[in-house]
Amino acid sequence: MRGRTGGSGYGERVPLVAAAVCPHPPLIVPEVAGAAAGELDGLRAACAAAVARLLAAGPDAITLVGAGPRTLSLRSADYGSLRPYGVDRHVRLWRVNCAGGERLPLSLTIGAWLLGRTGTKLPRFAHAIAADASPQECARLGAELVGAADHRMALLVLGDGSACRGTKAPGYDDPRARVYDDGVAGALADADAEALLGLDPALSAELSVAGRAPWQVLAGAVRAAGGDWRGELGHHEAPYGVAYLVANWEPA
Repeated sequence: MRGRTGGSGYGERVPLVAAAVCPHPPLIVPEVAGAAAGELDGLRAACAAAVARLLAAGPDAITLVGAGPRTLSLRSADYGSLRPYGVDRHVRLWRVNCAGGERLPLSLTIGAWLLGRTGTKLPRFAHAIAADASPQECARLGAELVGAADHRMALLVLGDGSACRGTKAPGYDDPRARVYDDGVAGALADADAEALLGLDPALSAELSVAGRAPWQVLAGAVRAAGGDWRGELGHHEAPYGVAYLVANWEPA
């Protein structure tokens, strides 16, 4: 589906060539899931396809965006750890021959893992957005990422939907969760930046949504890029009571 973001005509000055949206459950890493790894084969395949499509757009570099405790830019040698999830493994953002710190939140750790599986040698950058950042702050970061880029940039945006889909969900059952997730799925399918920017932070927090802020960074970036965009929803399931959504956005 196609969405209109307004702003400048695409291609005049904007380096954003594509975006992909993926969730970040630690169980997507087979070593973490163990014997249950097969339960997320479909999600793993959908994320792999979304990232492959992102790379096929021909970017010069990949910028990852995910939620964290606070807003900050990460260094290319920074890494995240899967140790809290039972696997003694570090996942580095990009450079391996430089000094870095254990600074990646879970969202960016999984994003780095998804990119690492592709074997791409493209430079990658990462930004954490505070989970409680306002929609305006998120949109501002997205616009700043686009405005500061001097290369063909692709965005890999990491975020889970609600964690309240059923009585076994981490946040227990909340009847508002499915409606919320369906709304996000529709916005991702339609490349509807304004719908994402309209997500309510308070409701999102009540439903334990990890993706609200990163999705709004995406919306701000695409709005700054301007022009028409098309979206495609590749996956939407909630196998453990948490909504996992996968999508691609590209200039129309």
